[in-house]
Amino acid sequence: MPSTLKFPKGLYGVTPDWDDAKRLEQAVRDAARGGMKALQLRHKTATPELRRHLAQTLLPVCQELDIIFLINDDWRLALELGAHGVHVGQHDEDPARVRQEIGPDMLLGVSCYADPHRAQSMLKHQVAYIAFGAMYASSTKPLAPTAPLEVLGAGQTLTQAFEAPRPAVVAIGGIGISQAPVLAAAGADSIAVVGSLFLAQNIEAAARALSAPFAQALLTPPISTSTSPV
Repeated sequence: MPSTLKFPKGLYGVTPDWDDAKRLEQAVRDAARGGMKALQLRHKTATPELRRHLAQTLLPVCQELDIIFLINDDWRLALELGAHGVHVGQHDEDPARVRQEIGPDMLLGVSCYADPHRAQSMLKHQVAYIAFGAMYASSTKPLAPTAPLEVLGAGQTLTQAFEAPRPAVVAIGGIGISQAPVLAAAGADSIAVVGSLFLAQNIEAAARALSAPFAQALLTPPISTSTSPV
């Protein structure tokens, strides 16, 4: 049976490549006060020792603050520490194997870029969310091609057939405060953000502004941007 733990709507913070665990912890606390609902530890250049240290620092903080905590591309560490989930991209380990290894109760998120066909194939692995993007030019992934807004509507069409908890549709890549309402209206359940959140002068205020459209979206149906998911 799939996990009954649901990936939350709203702001999904993704960590910048900071080595300072205490700095990250304070930033996460600030973002949580502003409404951040989930956090992904992503540090592609970290040594295994540093990644473990960061995860061991952030996991209890997220548990304390009721924040869903996922680790990027390291299901072994996520499973060992008891994180809520793991995120995998196209060049990471096969999601089918990851699901088999982590079992049914851990959240699994997958990158689907601009490809609803990939999203459709990923949904059979009991994923918690399908992530599309980069939605805009991204300093984190400057070479990533941008995805059209229509993929978010396609994602919604694909996931509506699922019983609760329905997989979420996540938008990622180059997202600032001004883009958040557009993405919420186009069908994103959540936005994954790095720079506009953690590099903001006031992280709490940035989190609040990035979260606001999703509180409103709970009362307003998403705009349909696609008639067919594939």
